[in-house]
Amino acid sequence: MRVFLVLIAAWLATAPAYAMDSGFKTINSKYSVKETLDRLTKILKSKGIKVMARINHGAGAKAAGLKLPATELLIFGNPKLGTPLLQANRKIGLDLPMKALAWEDGAGKVHLSYTLPATLQKRHAISGKDALFNKMTKALGGLTAAATGNK
Repeated sequence: MRVFLVLIAAWLATAPAYAMDSGFKTINSKYSVKETLDRLTKILKSKGIKVMARINHGAGAKAAGLKLPATELLIFGNPKLGTPLLQANRKIGLDLPMKALAWEDGAGKVHLSYTLPATLQKRHAISGKDALFNKMTKALGGLTAAATGNK
């Protein structure tokens, strides 16, 4: 019993670090996966943000004879924001353009997840671009809140 309690205590001590350091933001959506990304696409286009691709992972799984709850990825970006970051460190091109993943969990709830710009800034050690990363953070928060019905 004592070993069990020690293991639980150790897990609890480290669990918050994993949760806070995930580098992603996930918000609940009031809409289906498809409708969430349809809404996000419409909002992005209305703001002049280019939508590059939409990938339906669920359809891919089905074509391979596998099951996956509704899961779709939207790839989008704004070269006016992304290019200065690429000029600072080309490897950020592995993470840009931005991506948003709409997905349904096991309980049938829909979520929208994306990588936090601060995570990209840290991952690629980009300094001197705080204002740009802050602008991205604010924009992503507003765009995704509107797409999920949380605004």
